Amino acid sequence: MIQLPAACRSVWSSILFLVLAVCALVAVACPKTSERLLPLTRRRARWLRLWSSRLQSIIGLEVESRGRPPTRGMLVCNHLSYLDMLALTSAGEMVFLSKIEVGGWPLIGQIARASGALFVNRSRRGDVADIEPEFVEVIEQGVVLTMFPEGTSSGGDRVLPFLSSLLAPAAERGWPVTPAWIGYSLEDGSVENEVAYWLDMIFLPHFLNLLGKRRIKAVIHFGEPRVNPNRKALARELHSAVRALALPFNERFQVIPLSESRSQTAL
Repeated sequence: MIQLPAACRSVWSSILFLVLAVCALVAVACPKTSERLLPLTRRRARWLRLWSSRLQSIIGLEVESRGRPPTRGMLVCNHLSYLDMLALTSAGEMVFLSKIEVGGWPLIGQIARASGALFVNRSRRGDVADIEPEFVEVIEQGVVLTMFPEGTSSGGDRVLPFLSSLLAPAAERGWPVTPAWIGYSLEDGSVENEVAYWLDMIFLPHFLNLLGKRRIKAVIHFGEPRVNPNRKALARELHSAVRALALPFNERFQVIPLSESRSQTAL
């Protein structure tokens, strides 16, 4: 089999990605009659999972899943890249919580809004409480609400502290929260520099470079659900669980002290 140069793969994959993204947006705007019978949240989550699987093929993303994915409640995971969302949807139908800025990104923002993503303004105190009714709607429709409680992305060698405020609705309502760890391997490059999206990276050149890769493998390790009425204790418990899930795959993982802050790109 002839291997295309990275630049050619990037151009070809970019064209396919744009075509598929447009087709996906048309499909969500004009659902089939049978799909219209589904609750809106579940319909959008199902749409996201279907089209994410097709995007995975274009990007060359292969996903290996270990453990039991959740079927209800919330899912929390460490955060490396915009690929995290594509990889996680291979495990089930999900709605994601994202920072409000993502909704304004060209194309990516349109896809996020079409998928029913919930947006939180992390610079404004009390915003999680304001959108709690939206959390409830997702959970009550039997769709898993997925979030990245680190509040930002890392280079893949650490699990940053979890923001307990994002877990307040789960603590107050007794929802089960499943921890998960995600990691990547890359045959022809660096995960930290070419898969992880953090620090001051710019999306378009990062994404075009990623499309030139032959194969990207993601491993997702799911843990056991937790329930705790204390949001801070729940955050600490889940943070420890995610780190433990990472250790069998990557012994370089670190715990970042709560007092340490870094300016990083967050999704």
